[in-house]
Amino acid sequence: MIVLSTALGLGGVSSACTRDTDDTPRLRVEVIATRPHDTAAFTEGLEMDGDVLYESTGLPGQSFVRATGLSGGGEPVRADLPAPLFGEGITRAGNTLWQLTYREGIAIARDPVTLAELRRTTYDGEGWGLCTRAGRVVMSNGTGTLTFRDPETFAVTGTVTLNGRKNSKLNELDCAPDGSVYANVWPSDTILRIDPDSGDVRAVIDASGLLPRTARTPETDVLNGIAHLPGTDRFLLTGKKWPTSYEVRFVAE
Repeated sequence: MIVLSTALGLGGVSSACTRDTDDTPRLRVEVIATRPHDTAAFTEGLEMDGDVLYESTGLPGQSFVRATGLSGGGEPVRADLPAPLFGEGITRAGNTLWQLTYREGIAIARDPVTLAELRRTTYDGEGWGLCTRAGRVVMSNGTGTLTFRDPETFAVTGTVTLNGRKNSKLNELDCAPDGSVYANVWPSDTILRIDPDSGDVRAVIDASGLLPRTARTPETDVLNGIAHLPGTDRFLLTGKKWPTSYEVRFVAE
């Protein structure tokens, strides 16, 4: 069920990505609609592929990945990760659905329809966010650097570091049709629009106040989850154990 909402007039950028003395465009979120979100889902990855919404969640013994039809069609599919694996970002790259793990250094290749595990490979460092752009998988590791990987082998093919915001802890990623990578900045309510070729930040998006204080519980965690809605100028945003997902536009402050 979709409930229409109104635009949110939002405050300043979080302290994790403070307002710089530059001319980077500042945007806010305009809420178009809301959708229920599973409060048991510690969201680490969110991606749309056609009408299919993929979501990967974290925490040892509670991590899973699932695929659902955003418009309600089809039966949901789910695969659980065995403890102690901590699920992280997810992306579809051709006929493979890649899923990261947090500190285990394991990337899991899955069938994008059944979510069955096909194989595993390893990588150095931590795994945070994933998305796919121009035939390459883009990965974050909790720093201001993005790593590019081969969609078949997961081997590193390059890196880019943010210009001017190298201390940003990039988390969940979305590779949008405009060529940008949109990244949640942990543990803030800030989203950066990044040029992945240069590392330039093209916009700073303030999503503070998206989830009302009255909707929060002791289990509610940070904003983390961004997925472009195909064929629109809208994105789906949610957070870890949030009760709601928000269909939004990014508009000028």
